[in-house]
Parts: sequence; structure tokens; C-alpha cells
Amino acid sequence: MPDLGEKSGLWKRYVIGALLVIVAAAAATSVAAFSEVDKISKAFGGQLDLGNDLAEAPPGKPQTILLIGSDRRSKSANDAKYGAASHPRSDTMILVRLDPKKDATALLSLPRDLKVDIPGHGVEKLNAAYSIGGTRLTLRTIKQFTGLRVNHVINVDFRGFRDAVDAIHCVYVDVDRRYFNDNADPSQQYATINIDPGYQKLCGQDALDYVRYRHTDSDITRAARQQDFLREAKQQVGAKKLFSQQDKLVKVIGRYTRSDIHGRKAVLSLIQLAIQSAGHPIREIHFPAILGKSYVTANASAVHRVTQQFLGVQASRGPRGLLKKRSSSRSTRHHSSSGTSGLVNIASLGKTQALKIAQGVRGIRIYYPTLGVSDSSFSINSPRAYKICGPHGKCWASFRYVISRNLIGEYYGVQGTTWTDPPILKSPDVVKKYGHRKLELFYDGDRLRLVAWRDKDAVYWVSNTLLQSLTKRQMIDIARTAKSL
Repeated sequence: MPDLGEKSGLWKRYVIGALLVIVAAAAATSVAAFSEVDKISKAFGGQLDLGNDLAEAPPGKPQTILLIGSDRRSKSANDAKYGAASHPRSDTMILVRLDPKKDATALLSLPRDLKVDIPGHGVEKLNAAYSIGGTRLTLRTIKQFTGLRVNHVINVDFRGFRDAVDAIHCVYVDVDRRYFNDNADPSQQYATINIDPGYQKLCGQDALDYVRYRHTDSDITRAARQQDFLREAKQQVGAKKLFSQQDKLVKVIGRYTRSDIHGRKAVLSLIQLAIQSAGHPIREIHFPAILGKSYVTANASAVHRVTQQFLGVQASRGPRGLLKKRSSSRSTRHHSSSGTSGLVNIASLGKTQALKIAQGVRGIRIYYPTLGVSDSSFSINSPRAYKICGPHGKCWASFRYVISRNLIGEYYGVQGTTWTDPPILKSPDVVKKYGHRKLELFYDGDRLRLVAWRDKDAVYWVSNTLLQSLTKRQMIDIARTAKSL
């Protein structure tokens, strides 16, 4: 996600999750706690005057909130009031649907490179609307494109993301591959980043670098990375922790956000929705994106279907997007077919990877994949033997295999660790025996995103790609056929 590459949509999503849980925590403290309501109202500020462009929602009724992640707050008071900014860039636009009568809170991410008709300015990329006319023109463009009514807008400066992540004591993330750029190559002048693959704790700056990264993948993959970070953050950060860090988070919101929300009435309405929706999971509605040479496109019928899914909080089917194949061939592609749902036999190469791990880690039984997707190969940064350091300074022996598909930004992997209760494995959707192995299945809508199994003193899992492009059968077959040294 990025140029945004340098901006973060994740931060904006985090803000909506944080802000709603914050107000819920404030309400839970005391329904009559007007000092808390006033504090939150002041943080939001009500600086954006968007007038008739916003739809009014009666108290307690469903609301749609537009989150805009931008790289710079407005310089002048007048620009701030009407949602414009000095040379602004908006790289993240997410619609959030709060509906207590549904079983989930819906998120719909709109690609920044989406081909749209900007009112009064013609066909352009969606993020151009913010550069041309700030928040108001972005809102009008999104309403025209989707046909959705929007009740509130929150504009978030991505620079606050680091403070917010640090305020909740970081987030454990399942990093799919190696992310690195040091700008040593004059032709590769992008944001610097240095993050190894594998499950690990990411704090402020590293978390920001991770969610804003894009220069070797795509806008669609960046959005998926942000969605995964949000899922992990929500899973690890409960109301108790948010309440304990309430003052810090309210300060972050006040410093780095602009919105139309102001006054007790508006805040109390959000509090009511937050309380009623507090137990609902966050469900990503996958945008029907087709990645082209210059634009991301979607036909009108597909957009209509996805907006109806958004309003009904029903996850769309299939992977998160369609990407281009890599232009270069891979020298370690595997071709011997196993006859299993597009998988091939990689047992020999898998064992070679496992032997490398055995030289760098002790105290964990090492499993390796014997099957892989036919268009994939082990990454140059695979395998990685390391330690995951968790709460209270304890560290656990761990390893990660990174497998690259012949698609831009597509990596899946196999993880092992002696940390037997990591946050990522809390609350599986299904636990079922396949052959001689009991597997824990974790879903994202209709896609299987993670398959885990347990050994005596360790846990292991297969991670799908960020776009969830591996099928359920492929994920299960890779997990059930993994072999130990």
C-alpha cells in the first residue's frame, strides 16, 4: 500500500476500529459520562463542513462512514473546513458500514487507481479527486460511482499510524515475505523498509513501512495487506486494552484526523452503534477489481453487486483481486504433478529447505511442505530460522518457508513456532480431522486464509497469499501432507 507508498490506509481503518471501540469503552464506563463524550467529540473536531453531500441517519439506524487516508493535513483553516488541502494525496479510501441488525461490520476498500468519472473534471484515477478538490470532491466521486449514501467522513493523516500502533503496544503480524529497500540503487528510490518474513511483532515505524509498501506489487495487494493487519490488530486488541490506552488514542485521533462529526448528539449516536456492533466481526467485502496497465477497473454490474453485499454485510466470493503474471521466468519452477488440485510434488526441494532450518534453530520439530502450487517456487529469502519474541520478553524457536507464485505480489508460506498459543491461532472457524492430522481452519469470507496443526510442543500453519488466491483444497492438501524431518 503506498505511495500511499507512503501513506497508510491501514491507519485509517485502524482509526475507525479504534474510535468506535474507544467510544464504546467510554459509554461502558457510564452512560452519563458526558465528560468522556465531550472529550471524544473534541478529538473528532467537526472541522469538515460537507453540508448536503452527507446523508443524515436517525439515531440507532445504520450508518456508512467514509475513511480517507491522506499524506498531509490541510495547511489553511479555509481548506480544512471544506476538505481541501495543499498538494494532498489520498491513497486509501474505505467505506465502513455499521448496522446492528447484521452479523458483521462491513469494510469496502476502493482502489486509489480506480478509473472513475470525477464530477466536473472527467475520467481520472480515484485518488486524483482528493488532489483536485479535497474531501468534498472525493466524497462526491465515490457517491456517484457506488450509488451509496454516506453519513460521515473521517480524514486521517497516515503519520499518526505509528503513534496509534505504539499506543496499543504493537501488533503481531504474519509477514508473507521479505520487504526490503535501502535506496542504494538510484533507480529504486522508494520508501525504505527492512522487514523479514515470518510471524513477528511490528511496532510503529516498521508497521507503517509494512502497510504502506507497494513498489514491487500493486494497489490491490497493498489493500489486502492493510486488511490483514487490521484483522490481526482487532484480534489482539480488546476493549480492555483500548480503554486503558483511551487518553493516548483520543489524543492521536485529535492530532491526526479531520471529520464532520461534532457535538454530543453525533457522538452519542456513534456510541450507540458501537455498543450494538461491538461483538460483530469485521468483514471485508472484496472489490471486483481488474488490474490494468494504467487503471484498476470494474464494470457497473459488478459494482452494483458489491455495494449490495456491502449493505447486506455479505462477503463477496473468491480471491480479493486479479493480478498480472510476472514477466520473468522462474528457474526453480516445479512441474512433476501430484494430480491434486493444481498442486505438484516439491518434497525434495522442501526437504532441502528443512535441512537448512535444522542448522539454524533448535528445540522444534521441523516440518516441510511436500506439495506446492504448480506456478510457484521457494523464494530466495526462504527459509528463515529465527525466534519470535512475545509478551514479557520470552522468545520461541520459529521458522518460515516463503513460496512465491508467478503473480505479482503473491506469496504463500509455511510457519512453525514453539509459541503454542500465538494470537493468530485464537478461535479457529473449524477444527476437523483430515487423514491422520487434525487441522484448524481460519476463513476470510468463503476463502480459507490459514490452516494450522499442532504437535507436542509446537504449532504450524500454512498461510494463503494476501489475495487469498489458493483454494481451500490446495491449502488443506499442503497442510495435511507436510512432512517432518
